[in-house]
Amino acid sequence: MNKGKVDVLLGLQWGDEGKGKVVDVLTPGYDVIARFQGGPNAGHTLEFEGQKYVLRSIPSGIFQGGKVNIIGNGVVLAPDLFMYEAKDLEKSGHELKQRLHISKKAHLIMPTHRLLDAALEQAKGKSKVGTTGKGIGPTYTDKISRNGLRVGDIFEQFEEKYNAHKARHEKMLKDLGYTDYDITEVEKKWMEGIEYIKQFNIVDSEHEINKLLKSGKSILCEGAQGTMLDVDFGSYPFVTSSNTICAGACTGLGIGPNKIGEVYGIMKAYCTRVGAGPFPTELFDNTGDTIRQIGHEYGAVTGRERRCGWIDLVALRYSIMVNGVTKLIMMKSDVLDGFDTIKACVAYMQNGKRIEDFPFNIEDNIQPIYVEMPGWKTDMTKFTDESQFPQEFKDYVRFLEEQLETPICIISIGPDREQTIIRK
Repeated sequence: MNKGKVDVLLGLQWGDEGKGKVVDVLTPGYDVIARFQGGPNAGHTLEFEGQKYVLRSIPSGIFQGGKVNIIGNGVVLAPDLFMYEAKDLEKSGHELKQRLHISKKAHLIMPTHRLLDAALEQAKGKSKVGTTGKGIGPTYTDKISRNGLRVGDIFEQFEEKYNAHKARHEKMLKDLGYTDYDITEVEKKWMEGIEYIKQFNIVDSEHEINKLLKSGKSILCEGAQGTMLDVDFGSYPFVTSSNTICAGACTGLGIGPNKIGEVYGIMKAYCTRVGAGPFPTELFDNTGDTIRQIGHEYGAVTGRERRCGWIDLVALRYSIMVNGVTKLIMMKSDVLDGFDTIKACVAYMQNGKRIEDFPFNIEDNIQPIYVEMPGWKTDMTKFTDESQFPQEFKDYVRFLEEQLETPICIISIGPDREQTIIRK
């Protein structure tokens, strides 16, 4: 934690690294938690006191009382889905309205954006990206093409603006041959969500954050998805529609790069991916199935099976580089507790040549080069201190730190917030 600085926490793989749990664990050390990009395609799962929560748009610091939580301008917000999420939290006893602030400059996901998402995916045929269908891509497309509808617009001639955007989308849908739909009920709930949002603090978040920094407050920025899904640096075109890297915190919240303090990079002890796209270390055998079953690797929002594989150090080195990661956090270490051997990809073989730098294209002719290590047949889920770790696991951690040239400061050994080892 750095007073007057912004620490950033983000995923280093293809998403689903466990960011929500770690934000919740770190929140007591911060005054403010701010989400800087992505939409309700994120699913941040938190477990504590026998309860399980899945957050989609609301920052994961909301469970720690008294903290300000900000949805930044880089986020795209679906009013109806936000309303369902917030009401569920309120029912479970978590007060939101005074502590959750929403940027006026965050863009709104319209019902027709979801239709466009489905229509565009359908038009791609075999080249489908594998989106969540939440309308994220079309919303960011409108933002970049200067056709977006923002949270701040709900207070000024909103109906006129909404209808103009809707008419434009309907023409696009007609051009795509996608006409068999009825959004009457969805639109009704969406408008209900718009009224619900008005109860929250709608703010100029860039001013608010910089004033908080100037007053000495500490801020933790929470990323969504993962670095390898970044629209610029990920496995394009099988990526999300926003900048998931550390620089995205600057543009997604309105803070200068000189305000960035620690950059926490989160990774699993292995690797997963949801949806289409290249995945060099993917396992198609019983080992991959076992990792999926033990790790409960299914999407928190979609329920989709996650593809599973060994840890990819080529991709991780790249992620650490483009993010400027200062500290690593390793999640789901316990999932590998029962394996005889553990593998880590240290390089790729591409067209007969060994490469250690992440290449422009990982779709074709990539074979991972593995280092194999002895596993640890020890149940680590009840451990409370790193001194209890078996030697084989300590060796694995040391190997990763040497390969990645970055210290691993936190190790997670289970889904509960208590199953977290902070290394000394």
